Amino acid sequence: MKKMRKCALCGKYTLEDSHCNAPTKSPHPAKFSIDDKHAKYRRMAKER
Repeated sequence: MKKMRKCALCGKYTLEDSHCNAPTKSPHPAKFSIDDKHAKYRRMAKER
């Protein structure tokens, strides 16, 4: 089963791997883990 994807250019949702001649991205958040070893670096990047 394919998961929903989002076009980076127009913002429309699709099941295809490309839309508007550009690759699509997954709109789903990353899997949560209580033992996240990289959370510190993600928070630092988000502050910038």
